[in-house]
Amino acid sequence: MKATHLYLLLHVFLSTSVLVSTFEPFSTALVVGIGATLGRTIYNYLHESCEPKWIALNATGLKVDLDRKLYGQHIASRIILKAVSGFMSNDNPKKPLVLSLHGWTGTGKNFVSQLIADNVYKEGMDSSFVHIFTSELHFPHASQLETYKSQLQQWIKGNVTNCAHSMFIFDEMDKMHPGLIDSIKPYLDYYDKLDGVSYRKAIFIFLSNAGGESITQTALDFWKAGRDREEIELKDLETLLSLAVFNNKKSGLWHTSLIDKNLVDFFVPFLPLEYKHVFQCAMAEMMARGHQPDTSVADQVARDVVYFPKTERVFAVKGCKTIESKLDYYI
Repeated sequence: MKATHLYLLLHVFLSTSVLVSTFEPFSTALVVGIGATLGRTIYNYLHESCEPKWIALNATGLKVDLDRKLYGQHIASRIILKAVSGFMSNDNPKKPLVLSLHGWTGTGKNFVSQLIADNVYKEGMDSSFVHIFTSELHFPHASQLETYKSQLQQWIKGNVTNCAHSMFIFDEMDKMHPGLIDSIKPYLDYYDKLDGVSYRKAIFIFLSNAGGESITQTALDFWKAGRDREEIELKDLETLLSLAVFNNKKSGLWHTSLIDKNLVDFFVPFLPLEYKHVFQCAMAEMMARGHQPDTSVADQVARDVVYFPKTERVFAVKGCKTIESKLDYYI
């Protein structure tokens, strides 16, 4: 169907080009205009553009992905689905969507960012409208802080000018120089436009290990009390998490005005993973590699990771992060 559609467009475009030489000047201008319009249509058909064809939320797809592919994160799944669906269905949001994802390494923060991108952008993480910043790669030197601030502002302004529905992912926020993220505060606020540019339809996602200790301690307290982890609610963590992040001197969000001015829409906690979740990750990775899932291999891999506390072995220290490398050993 796609090939047939493209063939018809090309046929009409080429036919228009041939006919141009047979018309009078007025008619020629009209035909040339039609040809140019068709040319743009063909270009947009083949190349990603900031249009609904390329950018549109697949809410059902996002829900299915969160339900089937994200393990042990009932709070994060619920928040992400509601936040993204509500934002993308609003034609006139008052501000950009700002999500701050927190938790131990390997719990799914980067993976959730990918799931969001895959269900909003046709090209997923490869979309030219999805931008990723990694602290140690893009902002390595504290002495260049002012330069980074200026560059970051220019980059965001330029890309939002190009496409209002841009997504910006900031990884390793706990390694970012304090104060840098405040340089983009105006873009996250309740402004209609700044210098003629509206940022209200953009999405900003911050990823950080900061606050992971508070999340883990809460999960451990529930476990010690004999309560199921699914009983943990956002209200048990949100205030504790925001305070922990705001007061963490090693966090890029330390004393940031983004928190002080309530510009972060949701602090999303990612709970530490247990054996059963690591087991699920191993099974999923085998399927992704085209192998028949082997429960004995998955069990070996899940048992081989380091757990905390040492005696009880409740939570995987690195979550599912080392699963790929461990499977290389067992398969």
